Amino acid sequence: MLLLYRSCAQGGQTPRVSRSSRFNKMDKNAPRIAILGAGVIGLTVSKILQDELRNADITIISDEFRENTVSDVAAGIFRPGLSFRGPTQAITKRWIDKSWYFWQDILKTREAEEAGVLSVGCYIFSKENYHVTRNGLIEDIVPIYRAVDKDELKIVSEGWRYGSYFTTVKTGCDRYLPWMQKSFEAKGGKIITGKVESFSSLPKYDLVFNCTGMGAKYLCKDNDLVPIRGQVFKVKAPWLKTAFYGDYDAYIIPGQDGIATLGGVRQYDSYNTKVCKYDAAAIMERCVELLPALKNVEIVGQRVGLRPHRVPVRVESEVVSGLKVVHCYGHGGYGVMCAPGTAMDAVAIGLDQLRSSVRSKI
Repeated sequence: MLLLYRSCAQGGQTPRVSRSSRFNKMDKNAPRIAILGAGVIGLTVSKILQDELRNADITIISDEFRENTVSDVAAGIFRPGLSFRGPTQAITKRWIDKSWYFWQDILKTREAEEAGVLSVGCYIFSKENYHVTRNGLIEDIVPIYRAVDKDELKIVSEGWRYGSYFTTVKTGCDRYLPWMQKSFEAKGGKIITGKVESFSSLPKYDLVFNCTGMGAKYLCKDNDLVPIRGQVFKVKAPWLKTAFYGDYDAYIIPGQDGIATLGGVRQYDSYNTKVCKYDAAAIMERCVELLPALKNVEIVGQRVGLRPHRVPVRVESEVVSGLKVVHCYGHGGYGVMCAPGTAMDAVAIGLDQLRSSVRSKI
């Protein structure tokens, strides 16, 4: 039985979470909630959920944490692509906008550095088309988005004819995930290491959030979920303060601690988790062609991740064997960027399910 949250599906209206819906942990009606997955989606859901249900009994269950998650491979820059889609255009834009302001709120705090969130400027260059350097999904919310001038075209190698510059944020999950996990546990959250093979193994929970990424393909038997393989270099480039994008998935993204990410590839339906030397050679060639200063850069390592891609991203509720489940997965290469917006909707849907349960017992 599939239960769609109607305010999400119609007109792009924002689900609202009522502060009065909080439960007292000592109350027999205090909810027991499980979050499956400890990547950027699961941990962001945990933060928003704890903010709304401060006394609930919340447990994260995952077999992968921190550096072992796909989230940790991502560069985490806020730049959505058209492959990221919700059920409607309005919902997609709402997720993007809400995520932007979530990251901005962290950026304004003294904990931004510890959380791995920083401001960054970004250039997008193309040798062939000006339109690919624009992004209508964020041009109305980022502080700056403009065409480059002739002098800026000289920043990169010769031959680049078009370009745009914008200011944005990036989130390094090597810092964000530990920061969020620390906060979750400090607020009384519990963590269990393990893999959930079936929702039927979770009968003691009143509500479950499914944030398992590619794991949802097997847990939910979801054939619409496919991997998009990515491969990147991590290089030492403390002088790099600006991000660069070029044609054919070339990108260069600075990070904290002087470690930059060079990419990349988007290999649809590939399950290869090994580093490919041919992909590595192509990535480095494209990045050096874009920014010659990277020639002979010191390589720290190479990483591979399988992005969980689904159209649309699945944020909806379902009852499985009597268990209330809220799904939040399928973000593809935009999980870090759009985790907050989707998590807010997922939590609103989940709390609505809890309130429905309470009303049905009266």
